[in-house]
Amino acid sequence: MNKIIVIAIWFIAPITLSAQQAFHNFGDIQIHDQGQIGFHIDVINDGAFDNNLGLAGFYNADQSLTVSGDNRPVFHDMEIDVANDLNLEIAVGVTNFQEFIAGRVITPRDRRGVSLDFINDAPYLGANDDRYVDGYATINGLLDFTFPIGDDFRLRPMRIENAAAVNTARGAYFFEDPNNPNFFPTQFDTNSFGELLFGISNFEFWDLDGDVSTRVTLTWDDNSNIPTLVDDLDDLRVVGWDPNLNQWINLGNVGTTGDLDNGEITSEAFIPNNYTVITFGTSSLILDGDLEIFTAVSPNGDGLNDTFIIQGIAQFPNNELSIFNRWGVMVYNKKGYDNSWAGISEGRATIAKGEELPVGTYYYVLKIEGQKDQAGYLYINR
Repeated sequence: MNKIIVIAIWFIAPITLSAQQAFHNFGDIQIHDQGQIGFHIDVINDGAFDNNLGLAGFYNADQSLTVSGDNRPVFHDMEIDVANDLNLEIAVGVTNFQEFIAGRVITPRDRRGVSLDFINDAPYLGANDDRYVDGYATINGLLDFTFPIGDDFRLRPMRIENAAAVNTARGAYFFEDPNNPNFFPTQFDTNSFGELLFGISNFEFWDLDGDVSTRVTLTWDDNSNIPTLVDDLDDLRVVGWDPNLNQWINLGNVGTTGDLDNGEITSEAFIPNNYTVITFGTSSLILDGDLEIFTAVSPNGDGLNDTFIIQGIAQFPNNELSIFNRWGVMVYNKKGYDNSWAGISEGRATIAKGEELPVGTYYYVLKIEGQKDQAGYLYINR
């Protein structure tokens, strides 16, 4: 849809178009029932623009748009059709219905108060891997809610129960290593965890803020690398970073759906504000016979997981390890593997010998004389 006409909109005080660069309100504006307004340029709101009915739409097929100013605009119905994304520099609210048509809504992740706010259980439609909130969203209402949040062009929803929305809950998804977060002043050490846990995901995490107890449902896809944590979903857990203990705490598993590549898990009830971030953990070790395979490699010289470790491999000197990239190209092979591989290519096809392999998921095959071949995924994170 491409609206260019303003219908039934009441201007009480001046607005400025600034040579068609922005719609700048510094007065009092109201969209009446059945009214419609389409913004094809940036919006600056320094006045009152929060008592609206009708529809407000953001449209641009070629450029991004930005909403800024001193005051939060609040719309009744809102649709977003901005191919190169709608950027929020102030919070924007919607009270009745919001539709994603094209582009993401991007909020600054270092400013949690700037968010897309779903007020009074306002629903949304159209979220997918290309259309979601890249940053923070909030919910206020009385119903269960699934945050339409994501990162790196991936929708990664998070669901909370109805009671948690009463006092407003806030959420965002981060596709990054919790050991080295970009938007938090502290690190979330995945080697520091409490009882009944044996490992923590170092691929992603969520930030959920709220002061009412709720069960939380997290989702995963094939980039979550769940097989590096568990081979049985019954062993998967939701975990939260306790800032007082400086460790990850087991938040439980009351049910999972899907498989190791795509699915969701629901935690036991907890108060979100007690935990800085949440992600996936495991309640069991991944054991292959007498071997323990550590499937995360971070060759950055910090002394932690700098090489691909197979604990117990020294007991089986007649072994052979092969590692392949996502296209099936062999990047490493060694007979008598000795836990020495640090993410350097041996040189096959398009992979140059001696070159550091990029961050990502790889596939290993371990052959041990007299035993069944063992295979699985590992992840390089620099």
